Amino acid sequence: MPRFFMAGTNLAGGRAYIRGQDAEHVRVLRLRPGEDVVICDGAGTDYRCRLVSTLGDEVEAEVVEVTPCRGEPEVRVTVYAGLPKGERADYLIQKCVEAGAARIVFFDCERCVAKIDGRSMGKKIERFNRISQSAAEQSGRGIIPPVDYIHDYVEMLDSAMKNDCALFMYETGDGRVPLREAIESAGDFKSAGIITGPEGGFTLAEVRLARGAGAVLCSMGERIFRCETAPVVAVTAVMFAKNEL
Repeated sequence: MPRFFMAGTNLAGGRAYIRGQDAEHVRVLRLRPGEDVVICDGAGTDYRCRLVSTLGDEVEAEVVEVTPCRGEPEVRVTVYAGLPKGERADYLIQKCVEAGAARIVFFDCERCVAKIDGRSMGKKIERFNRISQSAAEQSGRGIIPPVDYIHDYVEMLDSAMKNDCALFMYETGDGRVPLREAIESAGDFKSAGIITGPEGGFTLAEVRLARGAGAVLCSMGERIFRCETAPVVAVTAVMFAKNEL
């Protein structure tokens, strides 16, 4: 069943009014009056609607059923990822949203190849959020996970530590614990911050800062994941541990 996100102000009096690109999407899909669609308010509530009119610039539908979104996990996972270059960032957003991440934050660090300057930042973040919306629609999410950018590495760590647990993915060195053990040791957490590095990984100084801030250094086994794969695997591991898979 086709799924759309829209602001709650477009839902009133038992009617839903679809405008703009979503209305055009309805016409592209050749949906007709009498067919059903799902509209999500972006806050975790689904509205099953029956199309009434698909003419003009506005699509009108009748609200048939209102239910909590079943595709939204109870645990809130924020992914903090060293900004990768090119399509790797797109892949990371798509798959983390599908896996259940509630927010994605890219950050800058010493070995980041990709850089966002002040002129391009707004456009990149806007495009990243469009990718998130598309992935959320496709995977039946109840929210559109926002995609943000933090330039300062220490500021990123401060943000991650506000979660119930902060898991720092690191591929080498002593003092790491298996990811499964780290998740189990965190107990009954409601939020988690997953921190992963860019193509070149983290420097030792960055690792020490993360450990000093209180993040748990985690091993993901003997295999080395690409920078766009590691956060997807980590989110999936958390979802599995919290019975969300």
